[in-house]
Amino acid sequence: MSEANWYVVHTYSGYENKVKANIEKTIENRHLEDQILEVRVPMQDVVEVKNGAKKSVQKKMFPGYVLINMIMNDDTWYVVRNTRGVTGFVGPGSKPVPLTDVEMRPLGIKSEDVLVDFTEGDTIIVIGGVWKDTVGVIQSMNHSKQSVIINVELFGRETPVEISFTDVKKM
Repeated sequence: MSEANWYVVHTYSGYENKVKANIEKTIENRHLEDQILEVRVPMQDVVEVKNGAKKSVQKKMFPGYVLINMIMNDDTWYVVRNTRGVTGFVGPGSKPVPLTDVEMRPLGIKSEDVLVDFTEGDTIIVIGGVWKDTVGVIQSMNHSKQSVIINVELFGRETPVEISFTDVKKM
């Protein structure tokens, strides 16, 4: 069985919630709950000032787009593509391109939590990314962002650098 990925679907502007509701209804009718896992319209809190009064409202992060977590196959592609209000998947031609974990992180949508065997004060080695093969001592850990901060020597000075849990291992 294939792995589920997040895809971006382009919709008519203003139809995002209607598209979400239509896809969810189709999932229920066709029993595709195990193939199309989640449909989202990313929202963010914005403070608006009207008549001198501040008011917190929710706005769409990406007007005209809906995010779908699904296993891509002919059936799911057909269901989403032929939903009223959908103009197509984001990607070259008719080939949908899944979002990467790096693209998903700022949206607050993350994959499963990474369990780690290190803590503050432990010496680690960076196994991926720009700082690969760098050795450092963990200064702090941010479990919600799944990252650690280590000090590296840069231009003769100790500089704090944030690195993902997946890019480090304990020495």
